[in-house]
Amino acid sequence: MRVLGMMSGTSLDAIDVALVEFTRDDEEPSLLRARPVHVGERPWPGEARDALRAALPPAPSDAATWSRLHAAVGDAFATAAAEVLSAQGGADLVATHGQTLYHDVQDGRVASTLQIGDPSRIVAATGTPVIHDLRSADVAAGGQGAPLVPILDQLLLGTDPDERTAVLNIGGISNVSVVGGSENGRGVESGPAPGAVIAGDLGPGNCLLDAAVHAATGEPADLDARIARTGTVDHAALATLLTDPFYARPLPRSTGREHFDGQYVRGMLEAEGAGGIDALSLPDLLATLTELTTVTIARAIGELGASRVVASGGGIRNPLLRERLAAQLAPVPLLDADDLGIPADGKEALLIALLGYLSAHGLPGTLSRADGTSHTGARSPVVLGSLTPPHALRGRQYASNAPDSVPVGRLEITDPAGTAR
Repeated sequence: MRVLGMMSGTSLDAIDVALVEFTRDDEEPSLLRARPVHVGERPWPGEARDALRAALPPAPSDAATWSRLHAAVGDAFATAAAEVLSAQGGADLVATHGQTLYHDVQDGRVASTLQIGDPSRIVAATGTPVIHDLRSADVAAGGQGAPLVPILDQLLLGTDPDERTAVLNIGGISNVSVVGGSENGRGVESGPAPGAVIAGDLGPGNCLLDAAVHAATGEPADLDARIARTGTVDHAALATLLTDPFYARPLPRSTGREHFDGQYVRGMLEAEGAGGIDALSLPDLLATLTELTTVTIARAIGELGASRVVASGGGIRNPLLRERLAAQLAPVPLLDADDLGIPADGKEALLIALLGYLSAHGLPGTLSRADGTSHTGARSPVVLGSLTPPHALRGRQYASNAPDSVPVGRLEITDPAGTAR
């Protein structure tokens, strides 16, 4: 089955795409092979990206704005999908995450979540059925709706009994999945039960950095940390930012720009009488926010008994952030996902393609814990997403086609020749 996965995260840097061909192993049906046919990204149309940024919290917006954005995001994804499928020979299914507009967390519980991007426009542009709205079913079952990536991390890295791996993604928000290991493995002397999957959002990744740069310069980001490198961490401001109660909440937990918005730093520093954001130069502010991201990640992972950290996402390309994170994680090694044969830049789009495959075959997109609940905190794992048009997969018998209906126990990424990476 060929699935095009499409993803845009909180950083709004691009629309990530991954066209993946999934096949089951003939002798071991629980082994799913994923052959990336195309992995890349498509730029956001400038007008749509600017409109999205203008509508994100804490900016006020209305139903008319959200409706227009739903159409504009749908058009952007439709254009990207049509370009990929025209060049690569089509697909059986498109799976789209869309763009998160609001993720409503109240006292640690997710009350609602909204991802926009009209799937009908993707269908119209490609003639291909679309699975979308991938978080709502988990939220309806009492879960956080995030992160969704642990199922990919578990299938790729969770079967190694000798490594307790913290799989880290640093986008606008940072999140982690801790997978693998056993009672005889390394790095499990403390923390959760050996082999248990632990996952959740850790805090800000790039979002506060990007917001500060954009407010001061109009640029979307501090490229290669050129400004932050010239600054000095303000330890009083850092200590104030670390008092946010979010960091004390247990995993699983989730967050977003609704909490870490463009006014977050100003509000925290002024509320605590720490001198205010205006007392910091831009270089010092960026150095301090870089330290906030790395400290909160390292502290959280340090409590989870990991023997290694495997990182992906745009944040890991920030050289200062990477240096500080590696220093704070030591002696636990920090590895790139690419080093293990996982396409770091296309990982989230690969995840969405995997979720599309699982949903088309009636398989849950979240992991079961020992007590039967989901890794997201939901009452149980659930099949994710909705299908447009609703009859699109009728007659294809994906949900009942053995061996594709067998739960997946392991995922193997292969190269174009079919060789495991």
